[in-house]
Amino acid sequence: MHELAVTQGILDIALKHARQAGAQRVTDINLVIGQFSSIVDDSVQFYWEIISKETLAQGSSLHFERIPAEMTCGDCGHVFHPSDRTFECPSCSSANVRVTGGDEFRVDSIDIE
Repeated sequence: MHELAVTQGILDIALKHARQAGAQRVTDINLVIGQFSSIVDDSVQFYWEIISKETLAQGSSLHFERIPAEMTCGDCGHVFHPSDRTFECPSCSSANVRVTGGDEFRVDSIDIE
């Protein structure tokens, strides 16, 4: 259910910037979502169609760009994309790793008329 709040946030951002730009309509919104983000594209799309009605964003399209997860080993510095089975460093087998990418969630751009 948190996708409703997330989707409302996307709409608020889009409408704020569209109004500031004097837009007649929002046509497209480009989102960047990391693999580790808990955002479900279909849920955001579902809520978007409901809450954007009767706004400048009605009928606009959402575009989802997924960013793969990236981790960095704290022991050897190796940067890698983890597998679904393990987060261990493939170079030195250390579990001393940190997320350095793939937890993003942002509005990348808004297209308006």
